[in-house]
Amino acid sequence: MSNQATTTPQIPVVTISHIPGKEISENLGIVFGSSVRSRNFLFDIMATLKNLFGGEVRSYTRLLEDAQQEATDRLIAQSVKLNADAIVDVHFATSQVAYKAAEIFAYGTAVRLK
Repeated sequence: MSNQATTTPQIPVVTISHIPGKEISENLGIVFGSSVRSRNFLFDIMATLKNLFGGEVRSYTRLLEDAQQEATDRLIAQSVKLNADAIVDVHFATSQVAYKAAEIFAYGTAVRLK
């Protein structure tokens, strides 16, 4: 994940359907967050060169990590607006939404706990 400081309140965010040791009292519905990112021309040139020789394209890895963090922060912010205590069943998806622009989409179910 990104080393950027976040001001989003932290609540449990899990990929399973429950919070271990807690009971869900109310389902508040689906929440989501997304981030669309692209790199500048210089990064694309470097990535193309890296592609010729193989190996990890770190600039794109960082791009997707930052996008995932931002999508997660937005997912949490939407849940906080609903006064949720946690988010369960969280999933991530990615797609290319424009030429050389990738989207990370996070979605889950906001819940209140007993």
